[in-house]
Amino acid sequence: MPTVLRTGPYRFFFYAGDRDEAPHVHVERDDKVAKFWLDPLRLQRSGGFSRKEISRLQKLLSASRLRVLEAWNDYFD
Repeated sequence: MPTVLRTGPYRFFFYAGDRDEAPHVHVERDDKVAKFWLDPLRLQRSGGFSRKEISRLQKLLSASRLRVLEAWNDYFD
């Protein structure tokens, strides 16, 4: 599970088995998890994050989306 970004309490990562899906990233904090598609950026699912936190995560990902997408391509290509 390569971690591609850490900011504050959040860890953004991929699972090695994610290769056959469209580019996306998982986010975790404590026992909360979410999954975001990267192109276009949108929430796929969330487990436990509040709407306010989801909005914060989307802003963080929007600012880092190209970097995370590049990490996806480097890892899976």
